[in-house]
Amino acid sequence: MQSDLGKNVYRWVSARIEDVDVQSEYSCGTRDIFQARLEKMAQELIKGGGITENDIYIVSAITGEIGNNSFDHNLGSWPDMAGVFFGYFLENRKLKIVLADRGQGVLATLKRVRPELKNDSEALKTAFTEKVSGRAPENRGNGLKFVKENVEERKMHLIFISGNAKIELNEKMEIKTTDESIRGCLAILSV
Repeated sequence: MQSDLGKNVYRWVSARIEDVDVQSEYSCGTRDIFQARLEKMAQELIKGGGITENDIYIVSAITGEIGNNSFDHNLGSWPDMAGVFFGYFLENRKLKIVLADRGQGVLATLKRVRPELKNDSEALKTAFTEKVSGRAPENRGNGLKFVKENVEERKMHLIFISGNAKIELNEKMEIKTTDESIRGCLAILSV
């Protein structure tokens, strides 16, 4: 089941629009659907045990930040389909959460306020380490730094892909160029 979730999210984010399963239980076409599923996940994790209640709230905040970014930064500009893929799996006290969107991606979003960014790797590094937002002049831009700090502090593991760049966070941060490119974003959080 866990490997199926990884395959499903990649298929959802990379498929041609006519091949995307918008009726999937993981597809959240609007923010309110995403928020309801996020709250349901937190409630199920609290009931299910295996993860401390404090970690459940942090994991929910991290997941909410990544998922809400999809809606915030693509509002009115979705290339083909609005929404996010959101799934999670808990087995043997290990939690895996997957999120993806078919949006513009981090580089296109940040280039609006940082036109000097050259590639997806620079955009990811900027997004996770600097106070910057593609929604300027709004005073925002701390969300992915919050994600980074909590993933590192709690020794979680996050893979975040946008375009042809992949950032991997655990106790340290590593950015690599990938062979394949996705237009939006894909995140896998392991706790």
